[in-house]
Amino acid sequence: MKSSPTRRLLLAGAGIVALAVPLAACSGGGSDDGTVEISFLTQNTGTNVEVAEALIEAFEAEHDDITVRLETQPAGTEGDNLIKTKLATGEMEDVFYYNSGSLFQAMNPDQNLVPLDDEPWVDDLLDTMTPVVSTENGIYGAPFGATQAGAVVYNKQVYADLGLEVPTSWDEFAANNEAIKAAGITPVIQTYGDTWTSQLFILGDFGNVLAQDPDWAEDYTAGERKYVDEPALAGFANQQAGFEAGWWNEDFASALYDDGARMVATGEGAHYPILTGIVSTFQQNYPDELENIGVFPLPAQNAEDTKLTVWLPNAVYIPKTTEGDQLEAAKTFVEFLNSPGGCEVQTTVMVPSGPFATSACTLPDDVPGLLKDMQPYFDEGNTNPALEFLSPIKGPNLENITVEVGSGIRSAEDGAALYDEDVVKQAQQLGLEGW
Repeated sequence: MKSSPTRRLLLAGAGIVALAVPLAACSGGGSDDGTVEISFLTQNTGTNVEVAEALIEAFEAEHDDITVRLETQPAGTEGDNLIKTKLATGEMEDVFYYNSGSLFQAMNPDQNLVPLDDEPWVDDLLDTMTPVVSTENGIYGAPFGATQAGAVVYNKQVYADLGLEVPTSWDEFAANNEAIKAAGITPVIQTYGDTWTSQLFILGDFGNVLAQDPDWAEDYTAGERKYVDEPALAGFANQQAGFEAGWWNEDFASALYDDGARMVATGEGAHYPILTGIVSTFQQNYPDELENIGVFPLPAQNAEDTKLTVWLPNAVYIPKTTEGDQLEAAKTFVEFLNSPGGCEVQTTVMVPSGPFATSACTLPDDVPGLLKDMQPYFDEGNTNPALEFLSPIKGPNLENITVEVGSGIRSAEDGAALYDEDVVKQAQQLGLEGW
């Protein structure tokens, strides 16, 4: 999904403009008084630095024999290149924060990272988190931050007034939308003025694709699956169906993300397919409406295939250049980040966008209802990772194609076929077999 100012807030560290290039950090070491110093690298964007400082303070209060020196660097492409360079030259900090999923795999983890399989927090990882920080040879990353989902944010008061129930299949969702439309309320909000938001019908449907075809992501990376075929075509088809049914707001072509947030919060519209990180916008701009807002997965054609599509958090890693006392101290720091105390610090500084990726941590009781609505899907195992955590392939023009499909300019089949063409060049640039 392409970066935007809003998405940069929702997905800290993803596609953010570089601010400064820090000097290369020196390796930590022991001191004469028996304390050990380690370094921790994070990106200098969003709330990353503020969270890191709070965590370090809490950690050092519990471990007076370890000090943590904070280092920062840019995010985005510049940050990606710096990560690769530091790992290649042996200059990486003792612990560092970086992406999970496909960018994790690009770090050559078996060669560059310390395996953490034997650490006590590993057994607490959610099943969806483990694959995005692992190779066949081991687990290398610990989640840092909360999850978020690509789903349907909805107005609970509208549902209550119309006597509607949360849909679990596409037909139920369509029936709800027709009832909402008949009541004079916009059924589904679309905000193509911020083009990235148009992708949710496809990206948020991927959990459902994986439910029907568990090998889809692996086969897609190998060039053996296409969006023009079912089950992946359903996301495009659903978006076309929504436009043709007249479910969109009249100004869908120019409306912005903030307009979508306002409409669903105030009940001007009933549904908004979007990332659940939008909860921070609701908390800031519509606090009185917060408990009227809920969330459910984009429904699959069949209820048994409906899964919540989850964007997993980034992670912290330890490079193989961290050794001796520093390695033990680094592991202790990583364990703290995934402890109830570490998670409590995170939730006091950051606005959670979903449940944590470890069962060791729970959301506070006072989080908005939207986040509480997500928890049962995690508890019951009804989640799947978003495609970007399972495959490095993401074409640059998806948001333009989905704007066309959602505007009636292009059919679902043509949009899917065009996107299948869009990803070929990237797959070839990545050197993937089968392309």
